[in-house]
Amino acid sequence: MGNEEETMPAASQIRALIVDDQSSIRQILANSLMQIGFAHIAQRKDGREAVEYLDQNPTHLVISDFNMPVMDGLALLRAVRGNPKTQKVAFIILTSEASRDLVQEAVKAGVNNFLAKPYTVAKLREVLEKVFGPIT
Repeated sequence: MGNEEETMPAASQIRALIVDDQSSIRQILANSLMQIGFAHIAQRKDGREAVEYLDQNPTHLVISDFNMPVMDGLALLRAVRGNPKTQKVAFIILTSEASRDLVQEAVKAGVNNFLAKPYTVAKLREVLEKVFGPIT
């Protein structure tokens, strides 16, 4: 039996992308991730910019708002899952209000988890650990 700590991802090694049209939300989320230990955090304001970023930059995690102009979170999720280069990227939808239909569509499209606004750093860590397992 191996040492379980060897398989725990280090937050500092997880490359994250935050996608939200509100810069204040992006910054709050980036600060929360930094408190958990994340060191590689990129930000984009909509799904189209996120797709362009993901095409050029290896990324492990996308945290995206549902409602954004140009390309919303659900369309971004479908684009990520539809691209062999990014289909395995962990995807968390950030939302303040999600209709049952949107949640079901996101689940069908392959979302890994949801994070409801407002959230605490502890809740963010809990959601991340449901996706990645214990994070060191």
